[in-house]
Parts: sequence; structure tokens; C-alpha cells
Amino acid sequence: MRMRRNLLALAAAVAFCLVAAWLCTSTKGSPKTYEVQPWITVPEYRTDAARAIDAYERLMDRYMDLTEKNLFSVGCDVRDAVKKLDSIDDKLTHLCARIARIEEALGIEQPVRSIEGPARSVPLERKPTDGP
Repeated sequence: MRMRRNLLALAAAVAFCLVAAWLCTSTKGSPKTYEVQPWITVPEYRTDAARAIDAYERLMDRYMDLTEKNLFSVGCDVRDAVKKLDSIDDKLTHLCARIARIEEALGIEQPVRSIEGPARSVPLERKPTDGP
């Protein structure tokens, strides 16, 4: 009987070990899965033509900005010139009126103006050129 008990205890120990091995996940060798979220991104591949097009677009943007600034500056200069010419025209009008009053007071006769317009320039005749 003693032998039977030893055999029974040995069988129970083996069965217990088999059940423990069966239930243990590390001995089963099941693969563990991990979820990885990348934090580093790789920039897109750009060809030389794409880089050249981008550089050309940037250059054109700068050129258009520069042109706009220059046109604004020219517009301001023209406006200032027009104001100056208007003031000169007003002064000449007042001066002509004053001279006309002075001439009238002194009895100076007004010069007769010709009805014809400004002198026309005569076009030059072309000389025939030598050659075919």
C-alpha cells in the first residue's frame, strides 16, 4: 500500500506540474503583441523639379511684392508732381490776369494772335538705300 501511495503521490505531482505548465502563459510561448505609435515622421521625397518650381514661385512672389511697392511709390511721385503743376497753373492764371489788368490800366494794346495752330514739322524724305 505504501508503494501505491507513493505512486499516487508521484502521479498527482506530475499531473499538477502538467496542469501548471498548461496554464502558464510564459511556457506556452504565445507571442506578445505591442502597439507602437511612431513619433518621428519622414519628410516626403521631393524631386529637383519640384524644388525648382517652389523656388520659382517664391521668386515670383517677391518680384510681385517689389513691383507693387515700386508702383505705389511711382503713384505717390506722380500725385505730388500733379499737385505742383496744378499750383504752378493757378499761379500762372493769376499772373496772366494781373498782367491783363496792368496792360488795360496803362492802355497797352493786346498783341494779335494768329489763328493758325502750332507750326507743323515737315517729314524728311527718305533716301533710297543701297542693297537688296
